[in-house]
Amino acid sequence: MIKMKKDIIFFDGDGTLWYPQSTKYTKKPHWIYLQSKNAGDHYKHLVMIPTVLSTLKKLKKMGVITVLLSTHPHHPKEADSLINHKVKHFRINDLFDEIHATREHHGSKGEFIVRILKKRGISKTRALMVGDHYRWDYKSARDVGVDALLIESEYMKKEIQSRRIKGTIKKLSGVFNHV
Repeated sequence: MIKMKKDIIFFDGDGTLWYPQSTKYTKKPHWIYLQSKNAGDHYKHLVMIPTVLSTLKKLKKMGVITVLLSTHPHHPKEADSLINHKVKHFRINDLFDEIHATREHHGSKGEFIVRILKKRGISKTRALMVGDHYRWDYKSARDVGVDALLIESEYMKKEIQSRRIKGTIKKLSGVFNHV
């Protein structure tokens, strides 16, 4: 087996692994939860993003540790339940070594990343965060010294250009060019 540059990859959920079918990458994906009539209504509007399944399967086959970090505004127990339900809905729960609902502040994912790396004894240089939002995903990881990739979207276009972010990918399978 070829030794990889990254041993662990952290993924965001909304906008990275799934998005609302009607808006895809043109609008921030969290709008779907604000317009849903009840807790389960949004599932019928979400679809898994192309290349997600094949990318996750290939990473697992390569021995990469995969962790899902998705921000939720609910109480931690309820938030964990909601994210686990989404992962089961898309039938990708067996493709993650860990699944966590992070808290609703910009540094939360970075805090989770540091804790998980410490627990697993993995250096920050061997880790990567992949997400669709600059502040919640990319910056949160970079602020704790972890490499990050930002998925290109219409709603992040200005942010990517103004900050001259080099670590971008067009689709999730683009991660292989960086690991």
